[in-house]
Amino acid sequence: MRIPFIAGNWKMYKTVQEAVVFVKELRLLVKDVTDVEIVVAPPFTAVHAAAEAARNTNIGIAAQDVYWEREGAFTGEVSPGMIKEGGAEYVIVGHSERRRLFGETDQIVNHKMTAAIAGSLTPIVCIGETLDERERMETLAVLDRQIRDGLRAFTAAEVANLNNLVLAYEPVWAIGTGRNASADQAEEAHAHIRGRMQEWFGAAVADRCRILYGGSVKPGNIRELIAQPDVDGALVGGASLEVESFAAIVTACRPPAV
Repeated sequence: MRIPFIAGNWKMYKTVQEAVVFVKELRLLVKDVTDVEIVVAPPFTAVHAAAEAARNTNIGIAAQDVYWEREGAFTGEVSPGMIKEGGAEYVIVGHSERRRLFGETDQIVNHKMTAAIAGSLTPIVCIGETLDERERMETLAVLDRQIRDGLRAFTAAEVANLNNLVLAYEPVWAIGTGRNASADQAEEAHAHIRGRMQEWFGAAVADRCRILYGGSVKPGNIRELIAQPDVDGALVGGASLEVESFAAIVTACRPPAV
């Protein structure tokens, strides 16, 4: 059974002090949650402080981006080793804002994902279609391309060894717009992604891979989304900036007691 995975992407919000206060408050609210994987992604400046605040708790820390070289004359970039040393265990790769605003291609996403894995970071790889692509009925073709090119050069055996690979389906038209895919739309995309993972990398990989939904996730819609068989959690944007809101999303994703 796949453990639900909830990640909060803070984007360019929160100072170091604000990040520490948030993590300290969150760890009290979710201290008894052992059946959901909880991750927050602060800005680079707050990664280390947030990781220290989360030490010995059930909260993991992610970076929001990574560069694929170990070191060098790459002004403004941050390597996997630097992120790992800062205390993060995860990294978001290929977010739609990186693709749209900073021109990241599927090839760049592949480089970053490869570097993250080599640097012992768990990548949270984002894929998803724009509104124009959805209206042209190209959603599934776009997902195919992004999965294929994002995992290019990985053999089925290598992907099978990526025990913690996380994919995040984020329809670009739902990012920060207040619109979200319906539960049926999300499940259609997630089921397609899992089917492609099975076809290309095997049933064990497809069954183990967590596929998150991202796009205007809130406490009010997470229950319907997480109830879908192929939705394993969420990559949360704006609703992750308020600690009570984020904790409510985490709590809503806990599996029912048996």
